[in-house]
Amino acid sequence: MNILIAALVTFGATAVTVTAMLLVRARAPEGSRFRDGDRASGVFGVLATGFSVLLGFIIFLAFESYDEARSGAEEEAQVVAQQIQTAQFLPAAAGAELSGQLVCYARSVATTEWEAMADARLGDAVNPWGVEMFRTIKGVEPVSDTEQSAYDRWMDQTADREQARQARVHGAEGLIPLPLWLVLFTISATIFVFMLFFADSAEGSVTQSVLMGSVTLVISLMLCLLVFFDHPHGHQVGKLQPVAMQRTLVLVETQLDAAGISVNPPCDDDGRAQ
Repeated sequence: MNILIAALVTFGATAVTVTAMLLVRARAPEGSRFRDGDRASGVFGVLATGFSVLLGFIIFLAFESYDEARSGAEEEAQVVAQQIQTAQFLPAAAGAELSGQLVCYARSVATTEWEAMADARLGDAVNPWGVEMFRTIKGVEPVSDTEQSAYDRWMDQTADREQARQARVHGAEGLIPLPLWLVLFTISATIFVFMLFFADSAEGSVTQSVLMGSVTLVISLMLCLLVFFDHPHGHQVGKLQPVAMQRTLVLVETQLDAAGISVNPPCDDDGRAQ
């Protein structure tokens, strides 16, 4: 969630609830509508504690998914760099072709695929260069022991790369199901209504405003934080960015130049086939 939008939502929700509290306070009896304030406070404590525990647990799980996506992106980039090295020990023609396809894969991840994740458009789509590399390696027939070892290593690294990619794209379209959102908003509304019964004409307007405003502020911020973790990819501050894969592209280019290896990727800078 954009920070500005989150701030506006929080401010708006707080303004609405504080206004509602002041309107109810104007016609409320002295001492609130509860005859036994301690008992009412105890009930509110149960509501607030239950909601806080549930919301905190969900935020923790959402953060774990966020961190898993970040770790997956870093591991995927690392495996791509390793596969570039492995490709140099395969038969010359296949190694050169696979190296170019790996560069295209990295470019695609860092540009078009990341944009699709940020806009929640990726779905179940596969990376086209992953398919091309499968077709290329399928036709490789190792001859020497070195080539056989490199071939086996390549297959292991491919499995690691695909697993890391799954971790990266997990949650791109949202982690929290709709029923859970409905439960959270229903409980939030229940707390808001319960708070209105604490309206007390004998209390000052500032006190009543702080009472309602502080509760609304905390709940709104927690829900905004949950929305942020629900979609880990995006263009806003704090969202996951393709930094690891971009760094790998620079590293791969530097290493290939230092080793005197020429690679001609069959794609443009955005990883689209030419």
